[in-house]
Amino acid sequence: MPAQDKIEQLQAQLGYVFTDVNHLRRALTHRSAAGLHNERLEFLGDAVLELVVTHRLYHQFPGVDEGRLSRFRAQLVRKESLAGKARELGVGRHLILGPGERQSGGWERDSILADSLEAILGAIYLEAGLQTVTGLIEDWFENQLDSLDARRVVKDSKTALQEFLQAEGMPLPSYALLKTTGLGHQQRFTVTCTCKLLVTPAVAEGDSIKQAEQKAAETCLAQLHREKSDG
Repeated sequence: MPAQDKIEQLQAQLGYVFTDVNHLRRALTHRSAAGLHNERLEFLGDAVLELVVTHRLYHQFPGVDEGRLSRFRAQLVRKESLAGKARELGVGRHLILGPGERQSGGWERDSILADSLEAILGAIYLEAGLQTVTGLIEDWFENQLDSLDARRVVKDSKTALQEFLQAEGMPLPSYALLKTTGLGHQQRFTVTCTCKLLVTPAVAEGDSIKQAEQKAAETCLAQLHREKSDG
């Protein structure tokens, strides 16, 4: 497919046609590919996304306290959620990456996808303003926003695992960094999560130690629930 057709296809998926398509190309350009990359746009888009989601949550849940609203926002704008949305929109196959990132499958990496989606939002905001980008964000995340339930307690995996073990009278889990791979801002971290009720520690990888710990805790928790239901 010709390059122009690919860009038009992506814009159709996004629901927005750029006045200057170079703004979109800049948003899709990873720092590994060129001097003019998308990190400034990503910085801007991150702030715009947080503002729009915060404003929506504030009005959607008038009786909900700040702590719960913060957890809802974190659930919506976390790296995995943004990467998932970028995949739905087909952003990955349009990314402009350097040779190293292309060879290592950078178009599939959560961190690159999430940052690129935020960069696209930053580019749209600069070109069309807050009202337009607000409409797009609410369209993109409509299902996630509508599925939020103020009556349901939202807990991260580490908290949920801790509470599960406490209820069983067991000591808290321990986390350890197993290895670090990659360079600079593209590092990957592998951690273990060990708890008394499981023979083998859970191992998980993430773009940050915190993300890897959450994934390892989620794995532990899933295994504990399976064993409890089987028993």
